[in-house]
Amino acid sequence: MSKVLVTGGAGYIGSHTLVDLLEKGFEVVSVDNYCNSDGSAYQQIQDITGKEVKNYVVDLCDQNATENIFKENPEISSVIHFAALKAVGESVADPILYFRNNLTSLVNVLDCCRKYRVHKFIFSSSCTVYGNALELPVTESTPEQEAESPYGRTKQFGEKMIQDCIKGTDIKAISLRYFNPAGAHPSSKMGESPLNKPQNLVPVITGVAKGSIEKLTVFGDDYDTRDGSCLRDYIHVMDLANAHSLAVSRLDQDLAMVHFEVFNLGTGEGVTVLEAIEAFESSTGQKLNYVIGDRRPGDVIAVYSDLSKAKNELQWTTKYSIHDIMKTAWEWEKIR
Repeated sequence: MSKVLVTGGAGYIGSHTLVDLLEKGFEVVSVDNYCNSDGSAYQQIQDITGKEVKNYVVDLCDQNATENIFKENPEISSVIHFAALKAVGESVADPILYFRNNLTSLVNVLDCCRKYRVHKFIFSSSCTVYGNALELPVTESTPEQEAESPYGRTKQFGEKMIQDCIKGTDIKAISLRYFNPAGAHPSSKMGESPLNKPQNLVPVITGVAKGSIEKLTVFGDDYDTRDGSCLRDYIHVMDLANAHSLAVSRLDQDLAMVHFEVFNLGTGEGVTVLEAIEAFESSTGQKLNYVIGDRRPGDVIAVYSDLSKAKNELQWTTKYSIHDIMKTAWEWEKIR
């Protein structure tokens, strides 16, 4: 099996992907600067898989430190690049922070891939590249609209940067456009543990249920959706993790037909914020304290995926429902 460098490996999606890669037999090495995570993820990975993960505590905006990882690990054949700041609201408040961090780190990693002949690159992208899509469900060929946040713009820019940087090289890249990752490992030994205030809906829901967060604010109930709240496509983190292992295998087997491929990763079903609250309450028996608030800047009204391309070409299917997401997230929240 090939050796995979996972950037942002201590983060929510990165750590779950490390578990899936290890269980599929891949060798891995991780890098994370712990800006929104800590080293506890690696013990959780070991508890689940029985394997230790080597991690470099490095800020990928530091070019020399990034290059040292590649120098010390010449057997790396693939990179999965998760490392990025990801809070929509924070990006609206501090766009410079997001442009500097997300784009500089990507440039440095791509530069090392070219220099050290790492020819397989998988990018952690997002449905935010579509903006307020003019058609639903969203397919990979849906025209991109104006990004609704600086975070979304860094994903749009990132994809364009990758395409430019791999031209004239042997590098093939896959961009995985996530919808809304949520849930926790079914063992309850790993889940979402942001060091900073949670921004995503599900960890806020579980925090309110546990009592660590006073109340949940639903940002707007006057959107053009079934119940007026924003609509999203929630995907279980382990379904998402599995797609990354499949993407590495696709590149290892040289199945990519072009140098840059894009796949949507979602369930193909939209769930509103109010429906997500109901799913949590019915799945766990816990009642939530929530209020309706004003719209939040940067929020897209509605987006959900068409996953037929990932199903047909990556041989990827989802196993977990919105109720599974809520159950596993709650079981993790209760013990963490």
